[in-house]
This record gives sequence, structure tokens and C-alpha cells, in this order.
Amino acid sequence: MEHVKKTRRAGLIYAGLVLAVGMFTTTQAAAAEVKVGFVNVAKVLELAPQAEAARDRIEKEFAPKDRELLEQQKDVRNQEDRLVKNAAVLSEAERQRNEVDIRATKRELRRAQDEFREDLNLRRSEELSKLQKKVTEVIQILAKAEKYDLIISDGVIFASKRVDITEMVLERLRADFKKSSQ
Repeated sequence: MEHVKKTRRAGLIYAGLVLAVGMFTTTQAAAAEVKVGFVNVAKVLELAPQAEAARDRIEKEFAPKDRELLEQQKDVRNQEDRLVKNAAVLSEAERQRNEVDIRATKRELRRAQDEFREDLNLRRSEELSKLQKKVTEVIQILAKAEKYDLIISDGVIFASKRVDITEMVLERLRADFKKSSQ
């Protein structure tokens, strides 16, 4: 009776191994047919001509206000220098009035700088969002055209050159940029 149990157990183990090997072989055959690609989205967002164009637009848009703020900073420094230089000849009331004016000007300048940074960051976020949508669209079009089953991006620790399609995505973005610039 003990011998029969051992034989059954060995038979079940053998059947399980055959089944596992069969499933592994089938899985490997199916995996060989799957086309996988990797896109370094950070690199695409940095190198795409659309990104450079967005940076240029933002710089042109915010340059006048940036120059204005720099001029205001110079004015405040000049006021402070004059106060230090003329401190000996100013009355106490005049010196205090100048100090109050300088503090008020500095406060207004800080508020304007904060507002400028907020506006700039908001504008950058808007442009980044547009670019991310465009990159996603190009990746999806490329994936369908090249019959990819899976495209992977963030969180990848390693991707060989065989599956890295970052340059293909950049080429398509460059071509699309040239079309839209004409």
C-alpha cells in the first residue's frame, strides 16, 4: 500500500513538471512574439524641438518683466547706498523716512518677484503639459505604426538599445515640428 502511494505521488510530481515545462515553453513562445519598446520621456522632454520653442516663448514673454524687476532691485540698492552715504548730513526724521520708504519699496519688490515666479511657474507648467500630451500622442502613433505591443517609460532601471525607441520618438517630434513651423 505504501508503494502505491509513493508511485502516485511520483506520478503527480512528474505530471506537474510536464505541465510546468509545457506552460513555460508556451509562455516563452508567446513572449518572443511580443514587441516591447522603451522611451526615455525625460530625455524626449528635454531634447524635443517643441521644448526648446516653448522655452523661447516663455523667455520672450517674461523677459520684459524680469528686466523691470532687475531695475527695481538696482533702484533699491541705489536708495540704500544714498542713505548710507548721506546719513551724516540727514536729520533723524529724514533718515527714518528714507528707511521706511526703502522698506516699503523692498516689500513691494518682494511681492512683485513672488508674483513673477508664480506666473512663470504656471506658464512653464502649461507648456510642459502641452508637450507631455504631444509626446504621448507621438508615442502612441509610433507604437501603432511599428506594431508595438507594449511601450514602457518611467521606472525602468535598464533598457537595451534594441528596445529603446527614444530616438525614434524624437525624430517624429522633429519632423512634426518642421511641418508645423512651415
